[in-house]
Amino acid sequence: MDKASFLDIADGFKAIFLDSYGVVKNHRGLIPGVEANINELRRRGKIIRILTNDASRSPEQQAERFALQGLPGILPEEVVTSGMMAKMFLSQKVRSGRVAYLGTANSAHYILDADLRAVPVSALDLNDCDDVSAMVFLDDEGFDWNHDINKTVNLLRKQNIPAIVANGDKLYPVAKNDVSIATGGIAKLVESILNRKFIHFGKPDTQMFNYAYETISQNGVIDKSEILMVGDTLHTDILGGNKFGVMTMLVLSGNTSEKEVDIRVRSTGIIPDFICESIVA
Repeated sequence: MDKASFLDIADGFKAIFLDSYGVVKNHRGLIPGVEANINELRRRGKIIRILTNDASRSPEQQAERFALQGLPGILPEEVVTSGMMAKMFLSQKVRSGRVAYLGTANSAHYILDADLRAVPVSALDLNDCDDVSAMVFLDDEGFDWNHDINKTVNLLRKQNIPAIVANGDKLYPVAKNDVSIATGGIAKLVESILNRKFIHFGKPDTQMFNYAYETISQNGVIDKSEILMVGDTLHTDILGGNKFGVMTMLVLSGNTSEKEVDIRVRSTGIIPDFICESIVA
């Protein structure tokens, strides 16, 4: 593992895949200096994609939010979300019935196709749910954790339906030293209770990497050796990049701190090719 300047390392690649939370922004907003370095990547002709496990907003909404936070110029087509992958699956596999969900109404509107009838778990009558054809874990907000998670467990005990996890992150940072449980963490809890395997989208699975790779290869083939994946989390960003076969960089501006990075790498066996303080270092 090499520790060096982000821009020096990135200069050796044609395409840069960036995680969003913990890399481009954090709980305070845009990480200072990110705009200048992303602009510098563009000046050097690098292709940029932002790969995020945030399933609560569409690429258009993500781009708008980046602009509001001080990063204009990110195009919707440069953003790949786990929600996009879940939406594709639902549109292809779920043809009828209602789809129950945990999350906000906004995330449901984005992910669930207009032809599908979405119903929040909170509004579901477990005595009248035979037409529920899928359960989707969308967001960690928009529901009562005690009541609605219990209700989700009972729905999945009653109905033999697919359970889709649109955001596989187990936690996310909410302050310098504090984290909050994310959608993937809730889904893992329910999986363990029911002894079932849900359908997960987002990093570390390769759907998002495949989609991003296809979009950047439309105007000419790019070899995977010419792509760098940059993330702050070993189990999602780095493992996902390693599985997909691209070079990876772990940054210490989010979920992984400098004081714990060595022991985490040794204990997990998930090895990044590079380690850098942040994308502005």
